[in-house]
Amino acid sequence: MDRQRAQDTIEKLRRQLEEHNYRYYVMDDPAISDTEYDQLMQRLIALEEEHPDLVTPDSPSQRVGGEPLPFFEKVEHAIPMLSLGNAFSFEQLKEFDQRIRKTTERESIDYVCELKIDGLAVSIRYEEGFMVRGATRGDGRVGENITSNLKTIRSLPLRLKEPVTLEVRGEAFLPKKEFERINRVKEERGEVPFANPRNAAAGSLRQLDPKLAAERALDAFLYGVGEIKGKEVPTTHTASLEMLTRLGLKVNPDRVTVKGIDDVMDYVDYWREHRLDLGYEIDGIVIKVDDLALREELGSTAKSPRWAIAYKFPAEEGVTVLRDIVINVGRTGAVTPTAVLDPVSLAGTTVRRASLHNEDFIREKGIRLGDHVIVRKAGDIIPEVVGVLEDQRTGKERTYEMPSECPECGSELVRLEGEVALRCINPQCPAQTREGIIHFVSRGAMNIEGLGEKVVSQLFKEELVRGPADLYDLREEDLLPLERMGKKSVENLVAAIEASKKNSVERLLFGLGIRFVGSKGAQVLARHFGDIHAIMGAEREALEAVDEIGPKMAESIVAYFENPEVKATIQRLEASGVNMTYRGPVASSKAEDSPFTGKTVVLTGTLESMSRKDAGTRVEELGGRVTNSVSSNTDFLVAGEKAGSKLKKAQEMGVKVVGEEEFLSMLGE
Repeated sequence: MDRQRAQDTIEKLRRQLEEHNYRYYVMDDPAISDTEYDQLMQRLIALEEEHPDLVTPDSPSQRVGGEPLPFFEKVEHAIPMLSLGNAFSFEQLKEFDQRIRKTTERESIDYVCELKIDGLAVSIRYEEGFMVRGATRGDGRVGENITSNLKTIRSLPLRLKEPVTLEVRGEAFLPKKEFERINRVKEERGEVPFANPRNAAAGSLRQLDPKLAAERALDAFLYGVGEIKGKEVPTTHTASLEMLTRLGLKVNPDRVTVKGIDDVMDYVDYWREHRLDLGYEIDGIVIKVDDLALREELGSTAKSPRWAIAYKFPAEEGVTVLRDIVINVGRTGAVTPTAVLDPVSLAGTTVRRASLHNEDFIREKGIRLGDHVIVRKAGDIIPEVVGVLEDQRTGKERTYEMPSECPECGSELVRLEGEVALRCINPQCPAQTREGIIHFVSRGAMNIEGLGEKVVSQLFKEELVRGPADLYDLREEDLLPLERMGKKSVENLVAAIEASKKNSVERLLFGLGIRFVGSKGAQVLARHFGDIHAIMGAEREALEAVDEIGPKMAESIVAYFENPEVKATIQRLEASGVNMTYRGPVASSKAEDSPFTGKTVVLTGTLESMSRKDAGTRVEELGGRVTNSVSSNTDFLVAGEKAGSKLKKAQEMGVKVVGEEEFLSMLGE
């Protein structure tokens, strides 16, 4: 492909990818599948690698971040980012409204009400439509340049829909589900979890390696304009937000424009009750005068605008007494201390237990048994102890010492090098086994529907299950006596257990809970080795030779399968009929001299001799790669009857086209 054609294709791909980013991350209305999106991205990356001089900072391929930065540069905001005054009651909101009406001599004011996102305030500058800089709020006048990190947020366009120069303000945040995922990973690694999504978002954006920010699914809402050039300035805040939406920026849809303070209070009341329904954290409501000319008239103090105020929801913190500390053992053996509390009402629920994270956290906070402690619950996140009221101590409080032995099995607890958490390293520990079973049956692993945490706990209590293999010995008569297990439920559960035997082996690998082996790693292993016995017999060097399998994972796999108990479990599972082989496509020994080896193939139309799925499997068995779309990387297209647009595109691009008869000949049939 010559340079001009490559440049045109690259530009077209960039527009397509940005449009799909906008539809997926801003409009929540995806037009293509993740696989198709990935194919577009890979095609763009391939072309940019062929023509590195055509790579530009606004390319979607550049979102992953560059090299780590030595420090953050300082950035001066074109217009200061002032902080808002706070209101903690409706009386204070009424006083705010009275001051404005008195100053402006108006009977009623139009206000815009917006959700106050609990994240990190940012300012982003676009010049001629291109993102050129992003910064933190800092002290309001000078912030830190975090452009590389902000570019990793896919809801922020690298190029606007119009060539406008403006500085836009917003809030970067971490959705609840992503926050929970990150903390699960941190706890499994023995690291201290983030205290809340706000800290996690700030920690992700205010670190020097953009690749770390790219690993986290941050999001952002834009809520205001600091400066604008090259476009007519709107006259109201409502019009400003509509303009940002037209430019392709993500604006929170749960905003309203109302007349008068009574409607403002109704909006506050609604979200005070429904805030937990959101997929992100909010800590209040922002109320702004809508008329921009009126804002100019009202002006600002040195710190805050007079035309806006933030209503802060009542703090979701409470004070209670810490009566005891109990130890929970997870499936990886990590030991987590949990506070047992006098009941306290938080966020509409009664809290009796709260996380203490780990031994270092207890020591750093100086927590003692009998202390009056501050407990926080943000949204649907597990409650946590955040502080101690030392001035309320009576002298009867007692220092807590972490146990040296596992509370479940009595084995010695150890702290592995580089980790914060204590661990029970006894593979027969019942707590680890129970948690391991819950993981084994989960949707991402063996996917046994009906085997939830409560049912698994009952099975353990009745001593019906002590390991994964025991699940396949269960009969209806074993399950019927369990609580809330009727005949139909039992029949469905037995059927689900039986059906799980047919899973491809990567599900089993992931379900076994081998440390550092996630679902993707399990799939890589299964596809490369073909069956579990080959993986069990592989030496560390052979494992490390596989793409995406690093030294730590390889060492963990070898150590896991050296355990005699693990080998016995695999034997029992296999004897029960659980599949031990990879049932996806895998290259055969014939792939070395196959016409498909190393080739990229597209299948289209209807084949008489086999389905397209089977044809794709055969191609991959012979060393080929099947994709869904024709591109410059396509080696040939297999065209069956009623081939449509893909055939036309292949012919236009000069891609080789083969019919079904020739395809069968290439397969050796």
